[in-house]
Amino acid sequence: MEARDLAFSFGATPALRGAEIEIEAGEILAIMGPSGSGKSTLLHCLAGILVPDSGEVRYNGERLDTMSEARRSALRRDQFGFVFQFGQLVPELTAAENVALPLMLGGIRRAAALRSAHGYFERLGLDGLEQRRSGELSGGQAQRVALARALVAEPKVLFADEPTGSLDSLTGEQVMDLLVGEARAQGTTVVLVTHEPRVAAYADREVVVRDGRVTVPVRRAA
Repeated sequence: MEARDLAFSFGATPALRGAEIEIEAGEILAIMGPSGSGKSTLLHCLAGILVPDSGEVRYNGERLDTMSEARRSALRRDQFGFVFQFGQLVPELTAAENVALPLMLGGIRRAAALRSAHGYFERLGLDGLEQRRSGELSGGQAQRVALARALVAEPKVLFADEPTGSLDSLTGEQVMDLLVGEARAQGTTVVLVTHEPRVAAYADREVVVRDGRVTVPVRRAA
């Protein structure tokens, strides 16, 4: 995945000003930066949630920014997974139904989707919580359910926007251990937005966004 000369504004307020980035398949990349720097906007453009005002976003050589909304939606459903700061579980659904939801939206029958979902409950330490709803889960449990939902369809790319931002340090470390472990086991590329160095330390590489530009790439020593 790569982006070239991305610009995006919210009304008169510029969020991206010529941002550029390249992400290798299977890489875990941390995008860091202060609040308001444009890091989440960059992630949303890479994921096809936002269309940049100018510039290019390419995934496997194909332009995301010129795709129709229907094609971008299909790509997000079939090849991308998402974990956000507050999980964003559907409150009317059980934990198991939340995890199975991407599969059912992709056309898999409910029973088969739920069977696949149940496999993640043991792997992520959620045994016995399948029938609980989001209001009956702790913050850490809800975020692990959100992680299972992001991984159940075995996405090619997982986008995580401040996935530990609402968690205490210990729970955040547990979620990151699971996220990185499962992503590496599946060969999933991870694009992780965070402002916390301890979270970015899980990545293979970090870049820093300031004033809408990717300004300070930091590569780890081999």
